[in-house]
Amino acid sequence: MRYVNYGGHLGVIDNGDVLLLDDVVASGERADGPVAALIERLANDPDGTRRAVEAARDRATRQPYEASQLRAPLPRPGKLIAAPVNYADHKQEMKVEHSVREYGLFLKATSSIVGPGEPIQLPYPDVRTDQEGELAVVVGRQARNVAVQDAHEYVFGYTCAIDVSLRSTEDRSTRKSFDTFTPLGPAIVTTDEIVDDRTLELECFVNGERRQRAVIGDMIFGVPELITYASSVMTLWPGDVILTGTPAGVGPLAPGDVVEVTITQIGTLTSPVRSGSAAVPYAQRPSSAVLS
Repeated sequence: MRYVNYGGHLGVIDNGDVLLLDDVVASGERADGPVAALIERLANDPDGTRRAVEAARDRATRQPYEASQLRAPLPRPGKLIAAPVNYADHKQEMKVEHSVREYGLFLKATSSIVGPGEPIQLPYPDVRTDQEGELAVVVGRQARNVAVQDAHEYVFGYTCAIDVSLRSTEDRSTRKSFDTFTPLGPAIVTTDEIVDDRTLELECFVNGERRQRAVIGDMIFGVPELITYASSVMTLWPGDVILTGTPAGVGPLAPGDVVEVTITQIGTLTSPVRSGSAAVPYAQRPSSAVLS
């Protein structure tokens, strides 16, 4: 299925419309969103929840699919985990010695998440800020020390992501955690619709010009290896999100740009780019500046 957060309601895309499944998960302003509530319910009672979803589809309110109504499918996951340098061509592009094998994983602030159509806000006009199109994996149940061969059993689904990256001196988690720096969506596509995630193709466009293209199978650590590694470090909880890394083709953004990430079988995530503002990092301030 293709689950969405439709104006705070749990929705499933059906023949171009959205079915609102309020019988399964009540609508509301739960911080982690209605899809997270569904994943939690599935983790605790998978068979009963699947039956409830099927029954609710038959009597669901049908709404036209309107992108303006879509919110981030998981606006506040418990953890937002990311994989740096997970494609060989991106390693070469960035002229770095190591990859995810040596760097390991890092955490982004969940407050950086925005939904489809919400703008990416550039904090500094004079510091390069790049787009990084990525596949995002959504954890379906608690995972700890998962074997590679069992890893896909812990995946709920997949969605599109943009990992916006400030090219500055701050720690990776800081320069990738500004508000609006993680667009997600539009839908989470469940694993039953993805036969082999290695065959998915990712493309990223800026103003209609393709900057990135990759097959997910080209990743250094595939989805199973990422889950195995992550679960050996930290317990993964239902609804946690893993950003799997970006291929070559990252480039600077400017106000007025439009970024689109398309992944086959999943969909297209569109994010406009706007000017923002943030405190200047201490190291970049004039010596006479006073912090208050």
